[in-house]
Amino acid sequence: MREAFEIAGRRVAPGKRALVDLPMPRLSSHTELSMPVHVIHGRRDGPTLFVCAAIHGDELNGVEIIRRVLKTRALQRLRGTLIAVPVVNAYGLIHESRYLPDRRDLNRSFPGSDEGSLAARLAHLFLEEIVSRCSHGIDLHTGAIHRTNLPQIRGNLDDPETLRLARAFGVPVLLNSSLRDGSLRAAAGERGIPTLLYEAGEALRFDEVSIRAGTQGVLSVMRALGMLAPSRRKTERPEPFVSRRSLWVRAPESGMLGTAVRLGAQVSRGETLGYVDDAYSGRREAIVSPSDGVVIGRLERPLVHEGDAVYHIARFKGDVSEIAGTVEDFQAGHADDEEGED
Repeated sequence: MREAFEIAGRRVAPGKRALVDLPMPRLSSHTELSMPVHVIHGRRDGPTLFVCAAIHGDELNGVEIIRRVLKTRALQRLRGTLIAVPVVNAYGLIHESRYLPDRRDLNRSFPGSDEGSLAARLAHLFLEEIVSRCSHGIDLHTGAIHRTNLPQIRGNLDDPETLRLARAFGVPVLLNSSLRDGSLRAAAGERGIPTLLYEAGEALRFDEVSIRAGTQGVLSVMRALGMLAPSRRKTERPEPFVSRRSLWVRAPESGMLGTAVRLGAQVSRGETLGYVDDAYSGRREAIVSPSDGVVIGRLERPLVHEGDAVYHIARFKGDVSEIAGTVEDFQAGHADDEEGED
């Protein structure tokens, strides 16, 4: 029999699950806040995985992904321990904001400090109470407000274990991303904890394709770690494509944006991606792709200023037409899928 799992003064026995509230600094009104932590402690030994969402308080897809993962019947036979945190940044969630009340970005505040700013204290709390107890991690994100992302995994793909789990997640595009100072991935990496970052959809919106892909992705990673039994549904998944370079195409003028290519589309160097129309003069300026690639992110609002990031293009070696076809099949497959328990 395994030992009980201890967190925040609570003991979770093998084969049990618990909801633990981690106390957070109060609001200025003295309203108390807590971080909800779901712990499922399997009867048998295995990895300890954290899955978290809403590090940016306006990124909501991950909250729903964790809800669906937690109701999966397969967790009854879990090996190891799952720690699921649907809302890390409750301050931002309350205000529908990416940031904390001190106007800092939590994902630039790790490893934090118990004597620092509000952001530093929350980062320190999450790192010490959650991340430090784990062997692996998945951090769920969306695009920023008014920007949407194609479902993709970002990670240090030069690390063999991170690459293995990124492939297991099951999205068509993997983006090799260096560890950025202050990020959760960087802090976890310094502790030897491989961590995936899932990007999909738009802030303050639920996107069903992104949610379904994320839910299946988390469960697939748990199977790859041996935490869950193999799925009874046998599906052929194409090998994901790895991009080691991406770029943002920016608006050449201020005005009204008209898009010409969809998210996930294959684009060629010199191809027109969209237009910026000047409502005053009637002049139209084309937005041209500087490279071959696949559109993995796009601005969704029509109002743009000169220099605004409009299209995010991932570059790949070789023929990108196969990648675009795989992306299209992936989106169609998850659009037709039905929510259910595994």
